[in-house]
Amino acid sequence: MSFIRSRRMPGAAFAAAMCLLSVAFAASAQSSSGPYTDAENRLSGDDEVEAWYGGMHKLRRDFDQICGDTFCEGDYSNIYALRLRCSVVAASGLLGRCVWVFAASNEEIDPASGRIVVQPKIWRCVLPLAPKTSLSSLLAVLAQERPLYAPLPNSSRSIYDGLSDCL
Repeated sequence: MSFIRSRRMPGAAFAAAMCLLSVAFAASAQSSSGPYTDAENRLSGDDEVEAWYGGMHKLRRDFDQICGDTFCEGDYSNIYALRLRCSVVAASGLLGRCVWVFAASNEEIDPASGRIVVQPKIWRCVLPLAPKTSLSSLLAVLAQERPLYAPLPNSSRSIYDGLSDCL
């Protein structure tokens, strides 16, 4: 992941984006008691762990391959995929929601002062999941070779479609 970060987003811009992201997450943090948990807490066995983390790697790879020709044009040309998080009903394994977070920045030099003006941006892209999608069925999608383009369970939409609605 660090080799992508250094190629796509300079250290200072990445640090600024991460700072903003941590503030956004802290402001939206909720109580730890309730019916939902993080999908990572529900992974059991080597196959599920490999599907999840391997899927995260493949999603970032797929995004990096298309970014320059799609989402990374215009003011925010350095969009970086930060993290995909999914909430799961602990008792049933059904997904509540999945959000893939992205960050970018636009830098401009003020010719009068030489200062660099940075405009950071964060996107929270919700995956277009069908109701009652299970974590295990999402893991099957993530295990595919090109999960960004694979139809989501019980749907004709893909993760890419969700990003097109968001970025």
